[in-house]
Amino acid sequence: MQSTSSTPKLWALVDCNNFYASCERLFRPDLLGKPVVVLSNNDGCIVARSNEAKSLGIGMGEPEFKVRDFLKRHGVAVFSSNYALYGDISNRVMRTLETLAPVIEQYSIDEAFVPLSGPLACNADELAMSVRERVRKWTGIVVSVGVGTTRTLAKLAGELAKKGEGVYRLDAGTSETEKTLSKMPVEDVWGIGRRSAEKLRLRSIHTAKDLCDADGGVIRKLLSVTGLHTAMELRGIPCIDQSDAPAPRRTMVSSRSFGEKVTEKKYLAEALSMHAALAGERVRREHLVAGGIAVHIRTARHGQGPFYDKTAEVSFSSPTANTRQLIKAAREGLDTVFLRGFEYAKAGVMLFDLVDRHKRQGNLLDFARPDAQAAKDKNFMSVLDMVNKRFGRGTVRFAAEGAETALWHTKHTRRSPKYTSAWEDLPVVR
Repeated sequence: MQSTSSTPKLWALVDCNNFYASCERLFRPDLLGKPVVVLSNNDGCIVARSNEAKSLGIGMGEPEFKVRDFLKRHGVAVFSSNYALYGDISNRVMRTLETLAPVIEQYSIDEAFVPLSGPLACNADELAMSVRERVRKWTGIVVSVGVGTTRTLAKLAGELAKKGEGVYRLDAGTSETEKTLSKMPVEDVWGIGRRSAEKLRLRSIHTAKDLCDADGGVIRKLLSVTGLHTAMELRGIPCIDQSDAPAPRRTMVSSRSFGEKVTEKKYLAEALSMHAALAGERVRREHLVAGGIAVHIRTARHGQGPFYDKTAEVSFSSPTANTRQLIKAAREGLDTVFLRGFEYAKAGVMLFDLVDRHKRQGNLLDFARPDAQAAKDKNFMSVLDMVNKRFGRGTVRFAAEGAETALWHTKHTRRSPKYTSAWEDLPVVR
């Protein structure tokens, strides 16, 4: 996927409806029309709901144990998070979009902006319908498509598309668009959070139309230049471009609570090794290297035993993304912070001082290292990533990460099979 250098006339936002729940239904047609929810790590809180579940009044972020009886009483299908499945289906959706538009900008796992210029802009409504039909036919996922003069208007149109026929368009300056914006609470505007909305309401700015018509100086004073850009986008003036892209990543975190409390050092070492491997894989995917690694372990914040929370940092003589070096450093960090007698509830790592691998600072020690060994390490990491990308994460893993059946692993007692990324989980027709 690439960005466009020319200014498009229109933008389309393609958004997968109730994405996690929709992924779970792909291989469970018996759940069509029935309420479905997906839980967070360790089966804690509800993080995704089908429309049927929403209609029952089930709230986002609701702790599962509080509504367990309610879920059973209403026949709600409950799933643990299956990120391998969601990630693969997301990739399929994005690849499908690329067959209809030359450029897409993936915004999240279930959303993408599509710049529309020339013929695509002239036939935006037909393209939106084609996107919905092809994605549904090729992937089984239902999407909503919002079309607008700017990204912000396209985002708003996408929310309205979910509530209507699946496609909605907002052209800046038209009476229909102004009427729609006048009915939309200002907090529903992309980029306007709860606190920003409170500031705006004190100035009698209650709707998206109010924000659109407000004095630019007042908006800038209240919400900085970012808020001003949002207001200008509502007027049809594109303000979000490549200069507004996120700053280069400086850290990479991999951290998770344990499925069961951990007291032994070897299990902490396994968990940290796994997180180091995950973080290493992610930074290599982004062509980055790390200047150091921070190791963090802690007990439960609200448990009966004593609280312990410690972090150790290990810097590298030369920036690296080599998993073997990351694991070695993570275990060295653990040696400095581990104390016996505590029940640890969470562990993780953070890679810091990330830089582009082609722009990293050199080190005289690198010259003492044989070029053949450096090339061998690089090739090994490339092959490791290639195999795991093709056959699923963990197909080839380091022994230091411990057994996949270890009790400290995150609980996912209701996780569906990895239908699309694990041979053993392929559905069988009987």
